[in-house]
Amino acid sequence: MTATFVYDGDCAFCTRCVEFIRRRIPTDAAIVPWHRADLPALGLTREQCLAAVQYVEPGRPALAGPDAIAALLRASRSAWRPLGAALDLPGVGLASWPVYRWVARHRHQLPGGTAACAVPPPRP
Repeated sequence: MTATFVYDGDCAFCTRCVEFIRRRIPTDAAIVPWHRADLPALGLTREQCLAAVQYVEPGRPALAGPDAIAALLRASRSAWRPLGAALDLPGVGLASWPVYRWVARHRHQLPGGTAACAVPPPRP
């Protein structure tokens, strides 16, 4: 069984990012929208998938957000592997979550994004 990268298939920005991954980042990971994934089999919940992209390898805890992206890059068969390793460096790792959250909050305003991409604000 291979790794699985799970993303929001309803988001045009996310879908465009996945199209880039499929064209330019060779990987054995299955790349699936969370709506079509067998979430219980992957050990994921709908809430986790709404919060961030997910990367699941059999026998390992799921990784989310920038950690998921770093894992996907590290597992690629290409020149993208060093970028995946760089995302794990201490200073970069600390900055990656705030950047990821900013992108997630503004994805409807980014290239390829639409109003349907907007993430509802977190509940208090």
